Amino acid sequence: MKIYKLKKNFKGFKKGTQFYLIAESEFIGVKDFVFRTEDLAIRISVNEKELLQNFTLLRDG
Repeated sequence: MKIYKLKKNFKGFKKGTQFYLIAESEFIGVKDFVFRTEDLAIRISVNEKELLQNFTLLRDG
């Protein structure tokens, strides 16, 4: 499972918060990513631009 970390504050979450990538989807060239917090309590959905600007990959697999 891929784990991402916030580069900066985003949508009410503080810099450094870790997220699990739950799902990736693409529809007519628009990519969407679904993340869950480490405790799996909160789900957020971001587009590719938001992913690249605000998240960094910590671990793949």
